[in-house]
Amino acid sequence: MARVLVHAGKLTPRRAEELVRSAREKKSSFIAAVIQAGAVSPADLAHTLSSALALPLLDLASVDIQRLPKNLIDGRTASQYQVLVLGKRGNRLFIGGADPTDQEAVERIKFATQLSPEWVIVEHDKLSKVLENAGASAGEVIESMASGDFDFDIATEEAAPESNEVLTDVEDAPVVRFLQKMLIDAINARASDLHFEPYEHYYRVRFRIDGELREIAQPPIAIKEKLASRIKVISRLDIAEKRVPQDGRMKLKFGSKAIDFRVSTLPTIYGEKVVIRILDPSSAKVGIDALGYEKVEKERLLRAIERPYGMILVTGPTGSGKTVSLYTCLNLLNQPGVNIATVEDPAEINLPGINQVNVNERAGLTFAVALRAFLRQDPDIVMVGEIRDLETAEIAMKAAQTGHLVLSTLHTNDAPSTLTRLKNMGVAPFNIASGVLLISAQRLARRLCENCKTFADYPREALLKAGFAASELDGSWRPYRAVGCSACTNGYKGRVGLYQVMPITESIQRIILGEGSALDIAEQAQREGVRDLRQSGLVKVRTGVTTLEEVIAVTND
Repeated sequence: MARVLVHAGKLTPRRAEELVRSAREKKSSFIAAVIQAGAVSPADLAHTLSSALALPLLDLASVDIQRLPKNLIDGRTASQYQVLVLGKRGNRLFIGGADPTDQEAVERIKFATQLSPEWVIVEHDKLSKVLENAGASAGEVIESMASGDFDFDIATEEAAPESNEVLTDVEDAPVVRFLQKMLIDAINARASDLHFEPYEHYYRVRFRIDGELREIAQPPIAIKEKLASRIKVISRLDIAEKRVPQDGRMKLKFGSKAIDFRVSTLPTIYGEKVVIRILDPSSAKVGIDALGYEKVEKERLLRAIERPYGMILVTGPTGSGKTVSLYTCLNLLNQPGVNIATVEDPAEINLPGINQVNVNERAGLTFAVALRAFLRQDPDIVMVGEIRDLETAEIAMKAAQTGHLVLSTLHTNDAPSTLTRLKNMGVAPFNIASGVLLISAQRLARRLCENCKTFADYPREALLKAGFAASELDGSWRPYRAVGCSACTNGYKGRVGLYQVMPITESIQRIILGEGSALDIAEQAQREGVRDLRQSGLVKVRTGVTTLEEVIAVTND
């Protein structure tokens, strides 16, 4: 390798000798020593090696890493030799690496896979980032667990194994390590959910990242029952019961950090499907500015939560970020002199200083029962996880009209239809008009990656059809499109909220009392400057936060 760079004029013989000596002393590769010393840039080094050794060159920034073959070589080998499997054709295995002279890596991979490795040159820095973003290698994770830095909060006395054989399956070391690796990888990938799904001929694991499900692994189908049992033990569920759905929680201790998970099992025709939701306490503390509210929307919301009484409703489909929005408001209101109580099904994030209650319908603890109890305990602020029936709606409305600030959620498409939904549930129009302060409808759209987004050329007709006014298409701005790089997922990284924040003004109150429709309310809200969800999304397109395609997809009701 040193000779190649000297012959190409990239290094002097003396400088090459120094770098070889430095690599030996640090027990690192010569390539790493060259890059670290800044002697040759990663891009220049890759082009030089490709030309000198007549090997193909690949830009990893143009590759969808998630589509590359998995499990052909283990994570420890990939990390040790800094290689990445790019593809397989017949008995040939194409491996990406920055050092094609590493014969030890070739022999190790050839022995492990019984395939013939062929080098493809990639840039050292991009390769390192890809391997790092792929999550900790299996070996690193297992070593971390063995060191005691990683542990589950398990109540084994509550588990009820059928026999010693079942218990052995549950404690099967490969299954334990696989589950722990999946959880670590999910956290590293910023996933919100993990899906363990059994089918007739295969078993797959998918992560929901930025709202999209992506297949991560296909472990052997034989582990499906052992894995489900392991998750049940940790979650304090009955491992002998496989005929009905079960819900539980578990906690992961990783160093000084504790992460909660909500677990749901579902019997399918080929075994139990398990979904694990990651409950990140930090998401409730990001602050209102990070959620994506525009200035006028944020001011409306803050004015509403500063009121001493009344009802604030957050609406949207499942997974639209309603809980995070409510918790963010509660964090702003959580002061030593304020009594806050919440009833949820279940409480997803623990908030110190707030009295949180879980619904337990089998024991008779429903939303309505908890609400009645709250009102006897002198609350200032009450949060109801969801208004599902007339009884809960009437008690919450009564609380809002008798000196309490009530926050809750409903599953409706937009803010105006929420008022119609309450009326259809049986709540009297005069109670709705006098009790509700503000309704905020929301969706989550994927946020463009700042590293790779580029300008898009949409036809003017397409922009007009999407909802832009002709006056807005004055050439002072250009929309962006998603590209994709090693730092993001298909051009997106993270999500941002789209909001329709509608205060209940006197004009809207008159429409409610006059039995007006959701369409009447929506038209009045537009006249008062309330953006609907599509208009809110178009603002994000103008400012380069997301793409037109994403806004159309999430607001196409």
